Amino acid sequence: MKHISINFQEKLSKFTEQWSPRIIAQLNDYQLKLAKARGEFVWHDHPDTDEVFIVVKGRLVILFRDGEVSLDEGEMFVVPKGVEHKPVAEQECHILLVEPAGLVNTGSATESELTAPNDIWI
Repeated sequence: MKHISINFQEKLSKFTEQWSPRIIAQLNDYQLKLAKARGEFVWHDHPDTDEVFIVVKGRLVILFRDGEVSLDEGEMFVVPKGVEHKPVAEQECHILLVEPAGLVNTGSATESELTAPNDIWI
């Protein structure tokens, strides 16, 4: 078996699409995904799971109906299951997501044009 580390920057260089997570590893029933974010995402929630946003590069703001949280490089935030939220990045931001395998990026907003193809590995 080969033991190879995963380099975030190398993986991020393999795609340009915004808001379209790419799987880089799987840990039990969870997938680790990298995504590039710029502009506004859609309001959505995940009724059955929490969602974690880890900022690798840049700045991400997560809007809630009753406030917001700002994340800078090296910071993370866990959105509890069922909480409606909307990520926003004024400039391109790189994020690491840890989610159950098969989770749709737009959650409850499945009819969105930002719904990304699922299970794309890089």
